[in-house]
Amino acid sequence: MPTTIVLTGITGFIAKRIALDLLDAGHAVRGSLRAMSRADEVRDALRDKLGDPGALDRLSFVELDLTRDDGWTEALQGADALIHTASPFPMAQPKNPQDIVRPAVDGTLRALRAATMAGVNRVVLTSSVVAIMHNAAARTRPITEADWSDPADPTLSPYGLSKTEAEKAAWAYVAEHPKTELVVINPGLVIGQPMDKHYGTSLGLMERMFSGKDPMQPDISFPVVHLNDVSRLHVQGATNAAMVGHRHMTADAMISMPHVARLMSRAYPDRKIATRTAPGFLLKMLAMFDPTVKSIIPQLGIRYRLDNSATRVRTGISFVPADQAVLETARYLASR
Repeated sequence: MPTTIVLTGITGFIAKRIALDLLDAGHAVRGSLRAMSRADEVRDALRDKLGDPGALDRLSFVELDLTRDDGWTEALQGADALIHTASPFPMAQPKNPQDIVRPAVDGTLRALRAATMAGVNRVVLTSSVVAIMHNAAARTRPITEADWSDPADPTLSPYGLSKTEAEKAAWAYVAEHPKTELVVINPGLVIGQPMDKHYGTSLGLMERMFSGKDPMQPDISFPVVHLNDVSRLHVQGATNAAMVGHRHMTADAMISMPHVARLMSRAYPDRKIATRTAPGFLLKMLAMFDPTVKSIIPQLGIRYRLDNSATRVRTGISFVPADQAVLETARYLASR
């Protein structure tokens, strides 16, 4: 049955794809923006990709800010569900972790309180695999949705801490408000073809590797998921009762940066993409001068494994293979 769904952060890389899939499924979408001037950007990204261009008539916008209460309850009036994707996602990690943690936690609670005030019971929250995987046990066995990142773990970045604390705050909130049906989606590194050129940080890593600027690749691994799969799970979460009360491991597999580089290099040999693995000692030397390099040092050489079986069983999803997602992303970058 078509419903009205409030989608926060609709200008985001993930949210634009969610908006497309919601509209194609017949839902009405009320998207939040920090500035109404970006509404045309969203419409333009969707117009040519919709199965029915007339579906844009079911798209509307509201102006909301994660750091302010103004307009939140009004924006949720008459809605059937809330999909909350909006969250700070910096390219560079802040010196003070609270600069990103506090807005993420406060913004999540602000959205949940507004949903409660407006009588919206179903909430789908975009969290992250980084709220799951950064703990000592995850380095010895496959990680599952039952795992939580340890705030004291040396591999956890300020961004990872913000996602962990925001998700914990959401679960604590629904424990005190049992009418709220919470569904959490925990994506890995989201890649694939974006809806438009405004894709932000999510594809930044792939773009940097594809550019061939770096002489070597650090030996770090990350969970990879296709944009389409992330969107599919958010859309399903708005109506699938089986997903309520659960976290969802949203990634196909863990792959390393050297592996990604080799995939892209074989497909695009003219790009001169570096495939050599950077020695750990060299990176540690660079880390003394480069905060970005310093942030990845604790993850060097770790071979994470993930178990997404619970998500697959609960939702019936078959994830796009990680290698396929990498190559599709490379095709997009090559076509620009």
